[in-house]
Amino acid sequence: MQEERVKTGELAEFLRTRRARLTPEQVGLPSGERRRTPGLRRAEVAILTGISVDWYTWLEQGRDIQVSIQVLDSLSRALRMNDIERKHLFLLAAGHLPPSNQAPQNKVSRLLQDFLDRQGESPAFVVNSRWDVVAWNQAAILVFGDYEAMSARDRNSIWRLFTTNNAKRMLGDSWEANAKHRLAQFRANYANTVGDPWWGEFIEDLHQQSKEFQEWWPLHQVINVPEGEKLLNHPVVGSLRFGHLSFQAMDSVDLQVTVNIPLDTPTIERMRKLLSAVNR
Repeated sequence: MQEERVKTGELAEFLRTRRARLTPEQVGLPSGERRRTPGLRRAEVAILTGISVDWYTWLEQGRDIQVSIQVLDSLSRALRMNDIERKHLFLLAAGHLPPSNQAPQNKVSRLLQDFLDRQGESPAFVVNSRWDVVAWNQAAILVFGDYEAMSARDRNSIWRLFTTNNAKRMLGDSWEANAKHRLAQFRANYANTVGDPWWGEFIEDLHQQSKEFQEWWPLHQVINVPEGEKLLNHPVVGSLRFGHLSFQAMDSVDLQVTVNIPLDTPTIERMRKLLSAVNR
């Protein structure tokens, strides 16, 4: 209960500060008589949002009331919130991020690409919200395949995991656990996108191409598989043992960075052998 009171209090204060920074002219309303305090009035926000003044007042008073996605979206537009502020609003009011209304990011900054390239013998790559691999380093190409030469569909890590023999061959006995884990993460992203036809088409195609996907998708499974270690059977150098670390890029929450770090000396030596063959 204490946690909920803190959250509703934060929401109330956040809405008041967003309201206070705007003028009627900025949102297309007449300024009217001189105001004693800066910003919009509660009634004006209610008009812009399409809700009652009482209901909006309850939000600013920190009352424990349920707020729909539609109302939160209306509030974010009425109060001229940017993408970061919109996400903050949803987390405070609903406890989850808002549905994505933007196309997935397909490029990374020069700084992030430089970070990938500096990982040396650690295969590193970046995926967007659809699990498309959008950036990678040379080590990732040598272990997982030449992303540059792949089609857009084949660069999707979920598609490759479920539809290619290469993924099953490299992961061996751990393929099923890894596939179920990735599927749970993919479903979480799917739940965060509303009305995007790409997802429906992609999921239907996976149903047609993978009997495992067809069997597991309706189960809505959410599992917790440790991501600390991965053993791969590389077709050229043999066994590769990695610990892998994934994190979001702070300047773009649509992107997830994964770095596979060699865990033993043989893996380091085998990765160096692969890299040296390319750099000759």
